[in-house]
Amino acid sequence: MLADLVLFIHFCIAGFIAAGFVLIPFGAALDWRWVRHRRLRLVHAGAIVFVALESLAGYACPLTLWEDMLRGEAAGETGFIGRWLGSLLYWDFPAAAFTGLYSALALLAIWLWRRVPPQAP
Repeated sequence: MLADLVLFIHFCIAGFIAAGFVLIPFGAALDWRWVRHRRLRLVHAGAIVFVALESLAGYACPLTLWEDMLRGEAAGETGFIGRWLGSLLYWDFPAAAFTGLYSALALLAIWLWRRVPPQAP
């Protein structure tokens, strides 16, 4: 049960990061003020930069490690929701593909910071 909670939190963080890449430029085009909130943008850019740096360093995500530890790596213990969230979150590609993707997304976040700047503090 706790492993499913960690998976759900991990899924929400990944969803937040992914949604930011759609909503920030879309919201800027529609003049939504909230997409320029500095704290929101710092959390968004910081999250993807953290993911990219840990991937470049060759480290696994702490949430993934925690979930694996809680599950004890036993097959079949994941509940229905956990199995589906896991299939959406964990893809079977080489690690280098993810490192490239995360690095490109970190650069995109930096570009969005300049293209759609947040409000001044």
